[in-house]
Amino acid sequence: MQCEGRPATGVKSMKVSVLPWLDIANYGSVLQVFAVQKVLEQYADSVEIINFKQNSRLTDNLSKNPMKLANNLLSYVFLKRNFRMVETQLNFTQKVYTSEKDFTDHVPIADIYCTSSDQIWNMKNRPSVFGARFLSFLPEDKRRFAFASSFGDRIHKDLAARSKEWIHRFEHISVREDVGIRIIEEKYDYHGAIQLVDPTLALPPDVWRSYAPELKNSREYILIYDIMDDKAFFRYAEALSIKTGLPLVHLCHRFARIFYCGRSVFIPPVFDFITLIDNAKYVLTGSFHATAFAMSLNTEPVCVYHSRNPGRIASFLRLTGAEYRAIKDYDDFDVINRRVDFAYVNSVLERERGRVDDFLSSIFIPGSGSQ
Repeated sequence: MQCEGRPATGVKSMKVSVLPWLDIANYGSVLQVFAVQKVLEQYADSVEIINFKQNSRLTDNLSKNPMKLANNLLSYVFLKRNFRMVETQLNFTQKVYTSEKDFTDHVPIADIYCTSSDQIWNMKNRPSVFGARFLSFLPEDKRRFAFASSFGDRIHKDLAARSKEWIHRFEHISVREDVGIRIIEEKYDYHGAIQLVDPTLALPPDVWRSYAPELKNSREYILIYDIMDDKAFFRYAEALSIKTGLPLVHLCHRFARIFYCGRSVFIPPVFDFITLIDNAKYVLTGSFHATAFAMSLNTEPVCVYHSRNPGRIASFLRLTGAEYRAIKDYDDFDVINRRVDFAYVNSVLERERGRVDDFLSSIFIPGSGSQ
C-alpha cells in the first residue's frame, strides 16, 4: 500500500463517492472511514464521503436513559470536542442524508461509487435505511464497488432476497470477514468476491504514527479498552495488572466508568487512540479495531470474546495465525506467555496491503487485470 507522500500508481481521473457506516461514538468506525479516504485518494482526484447521519449510541442514551442524563451528557460533550477530526479530516458531502428519500432525491455526483467496511450491510443497524446501503439509489449504469464491506456475522434470508438484485450490480466486491464470503456466495449466489483486511490495516504503521501525538509518559502499561459493560472484564484487568506488575490505563468512553479501574483517559482525541495502543505493553480488549491496531503497531493484544460467535476478531486472529491471543476464560493468564510472532504478522499484513492494491488497481487502472 502506498504511503503518504509517495506517488500513487493509479490514474487519477475520477471522483469517488463513498457510503460508509459511521458511528461517531466509536474510534474504530471513525478511523476506518479516514483510512478509506486516504487509501482511495491514491487512485482518484476526489474522494467524497456521503454524510449519512444517524444517532450514535451516546445520543440515543441521552433520551433513553434519563436517570443517567448527566453522565451521558458529559460524555457527549467530550465526544463532540475530541472527535472533531470527523469534521476537519473527512471530506463530507454538504448534503446530509438521513433517509432513503434523501438518497433518491439527491444522488451524489461521482464517476464511481463505493460502500465500505464497518457494518455497512449489517441490518441490525438502522434497518429503516436499507436499500441505500446497497447503493440502490444509483442508476443501473453507474459503476460501483464494495471495499472491505461487512455484513457482521449473518444476514437474514429475507433481507438477502430483497438486496440480491442490488448486490449483483456491483462490478467488484470485497468483504472484510471470511464469513462475508460465505454469505455472499450462499445467500446471494454472487461469485468472485474476495476477502480483504479492514481499511485501517491497509495503511502501514508509519502513516498512522504520522498522525498520532507523542506520549508524555514513557512508563510501560496495560491499555484496557472495551465497549461492553462486563464487570468480569475489569476484574480480570485488575488481576492481569497484579500478575504483570504493570499499571492499567483505561481508555474510557463513558463518564460513569472512569472509576472502574486503572488510570482513566476519558474520551481522548481520535488519534490518541493510536498513541495509547502504540505505547502500551499489552492491549486488553474486546474491540476488533483495538486488536487490529495493536497487531499492526506490534503491541501484544489480549483479546476477549464477548459472545459465542466472535466474528471479526476471530477472523483477524486466524488471518495472522494468532488465535492464541484470545483468552480461554477469565482465569487464563498464560496468554502473556503466548507471544506474538510479529515478524510473521508483519509479513501477512504487508501481503494483505498488496492485495488491497491489486483490488483497487483492477478498478481504477485500465488494463491492470484482476487481483
